[in-house]
Amino acid sequence: MVAFAKKLAAERPEEVALRDPERTLSWADLDDALNRTANRLLAADLGSHHRIAVFAENAVETAIAHMGGLIGGASSVPVNFHLTAEEVAYILQDSDTRILFVGPETAERGIAAAREAGVETVIGWRCETFEGVESWTGWLDDSSGDDPPMDHAPRPNLLYTSGTTGRPKGTNLPPTMFAAGDTVGEHLESVAKGLFATFGTHGVIGPLYHTGPLSGSRTLVAGVPVVILGRFDAETTLRAIQDYGIASSVLVPTHFVRMLALPEETRTKFDLSSLKWIAHTGAACPVDVKRAMIEWWGPVLSEAYGASEVGTTCSITSPEWLEHPGSVGRAVPPFEALIVDEEGNELPPNTEGRLYFKDATGRGVVYHNDAEKSAAAHLRPGVFTLGEIGYVDEAGYVFITDRFSDMILSGGVNIYPAEAENVLINHPGIADVACIGVPNEEMGEELKALVIPENPTAPPDELEIIAWIRERISTFKCPRSVEIVDDLGRNSMGKINKRKLRAPYWESN
Repeated sequence: MVAFAKKLAAERPEEVALRDPERTLSWADLDDALNRTANRLLAADLGSHHRIAVFAENAVETAIAHMGGLIGGASSVPVNFHLTAEEVAYILQDSDTRILFVGPETAERGIAAAREAGVETVIGWRCETFEGVESWTGWLDDSSGDDPPMDHAPRPNLLYTSGTTGRPKGTNLPPTMFAAGDTVGEHLESVAKGLFATFGTHGVIGPLYHTGPLSGSRTLVAGVPVVILGRFDAETTLRAIQDYGIASSVLVPTHFVRMLALPEETRTKFDLSSLKWIAHTGAACPVDVKRAMIEWWGPVLSEAYGASEVGTTCSITSPEWLEHPGSVGRAVPPFEALIVDEEGNELPPNTEGRLYFKDATGRGVVYHNDAEKSAAAHLRPGVFTLGEIGYVDEAGYVFITDRFSDMILSGGVNIYPAEAENVLINHPGIADVACIGVPNEEMGEELKALVIPENPTAPPDELEIIAWIRERISTFKCPRSVEIVDDLGRNSMGKINKRKLRAPYWESN
């Protein structure tokens, strides 16, 4: 493998390096698996974009596929394991993926997606019963365990975020989230010097299709043991922190809400003294939730506000947050926060308006194969928005108050209402529909469908509508509730003021 981890593989070959709920790998095992993955991919025809995709739930193999891909000069595409075969097929085609990795939970959908997208090679672990999947262990056995070359260029992940027109858009992991280095060797040395690598055992608690957990798993190259958990369970997470001495992780506010909801006797029975640094991101954290977590875990929380498209734009530590409760922090280089009105004029401190960031590198937001969407995110070159409203105080601390884009964040996951709307409008009992974000105590917010029925005297049933759409798109993109309404307030141009539609639901929250 490389540097520190290679040294541990030689000095302490039997020590556990990587584990999930089902298996463990020693440093020697990990070194061999990564070498074989990288060498096999270096020898494969991955096309001009060098693209592989990983469509699998959290497992040691998921992490190895991504890390081995990085070492092997591939650009890996993390695919949300909740997606349907049709949704996955689009991502495979758009990214020009040549090899797809799947786990047992995603194999059936992955095979169908690969066939539709023309991807000939599907590699799977624990997928012996599925036709059309090459065995992960057999695939590795056919490769060399020798150290791969490290002089080729590293290629960043291509991440897909839901699209406003019903199609997700890809964005390369930005330089602020992808460590430096002109060669893979230099890049991995840079990763080994990152913040996550300084604390001790790292816990991968969120899904590996998110940037935070994926980036955290790379601390392996610094010789840091990594513990990968499966689908989130609050008590299981606390037990893992205690049992494995987890020191760092990346969480989202929904995780906090679920852990705080545990009975006090459950929360207090675990020793969490190993925790040193917890990054949290994905959505605004309610003030009372964050305060309760700091009181419970101590000042180990560090909030990162930003997006996959650009990385972290603001950050704030626990001590800072206690002095500025509710803030997402101050802008971090190379970004500068600014608030503008609807005409783009900059506003003074403590004045609410549209939140933009100036990128000193001039890069801003770049979407794969979508220059129009890239341009729409910018006020001018290098000055971009993540679609939110807020203000900046005199000390430069940013506060988010609303969102002017339609996107909602539910449990740290981006959901674009247009995806559900484009499906629901085809329901035979629906004349018009608008989907909005409404409060949800656990998830932060959830999607609600406001429906004008074709026949007001016999409107479709709420549960029937929800069941109908769940048959057509991934469940997490579907509204959790439906309300029959008489009017959506469309103007003469057919546009809807969603901020106005949302307001009654949030006023009492």
